[in-house]
Amino acid sequence: MGSQLSTDGPADLDALHAHRVVLFAVASLAELRESDTASHLLRVKHYVRLLADRLQQHPLFASQLTTAYINALVDSVPMYDLGAVAIPDRILLKPGRLTPEELAVMSAHTTLGYEAIVRAENALGLQSPMLAFAKELTLSHHEKWNGKGYPKGLSETQIPLSARLVAVADVYDALISNKIYRQGVSHEAAVGVVFSERGQHFDPDVVDAFMELTVEFEGVAIRFADSESDMQNKIEYMASAIAEITEI
Repeated sequence: MGSQLSTDGPADLDALHAHRVVLFAVASLAELRESDTASHLLRVKHYVRLLADRLQQHPLFASQLTTAYINALVDSVPMYDLGAVAIPDRILLKPGRLTPEELAVMSAHTTLGYEAIVRAENALGLQSPMLAFAKELTLSHHEKWNGKGYPKGLSETQIPLSARLVAVADVYDALISNKIYRQGVSHEAAVGVVFSERGQHFDPDVVDAFMELTVEFEGVAIRFADSESDMQNKIEYMASAIAEITEI
């Protein structure tokens, strides 16, 4: 399972195709919502590489996790939450619990991101391995090992490996990161939460790799921590969004 990397054509042309399609997809959504911070995306990229490199040594994953696969996957990671730009601020930035109706809108970001990439591919007539990963990630990063995720309720190895890796990286980072309305938890607490979801939310093998890499994860979190300017930008964006919502 997972993306099959093509060897047709020069790598630089393939990358150019990917850049063109992603820019087209982002342009179609940019006016609705801006994406996550650069620091967050850098952290998740590094977490995913750590996990993939470790699992490359695992007999169940060695044949799939080639160097080319890992490089293309890591390059595609920043696109995993692309669909969030289409979610209204009143829902995306809501500090409290979402209503069932709001949760349904929020959950749609998976299919919105996937469909934006597909439309862009079709419109421009371009494809690349990076975009195959991007489609997997946008659509499946909220699927759960026990089948209780969304949008398709996939379970276990029905979920693309790329999405299983990003799921752990994304949740860990969400736990430790400071939000406007709450403080992130400690690294130790986040590790505990991830481990508690072994075989439930997360692929047990991916969690086992994570548990062997907790020191490295913490190092990435420290190295690429949100700066004061990142937090100030978040505060200003939140204030602006709340003001716009109030005026509606």
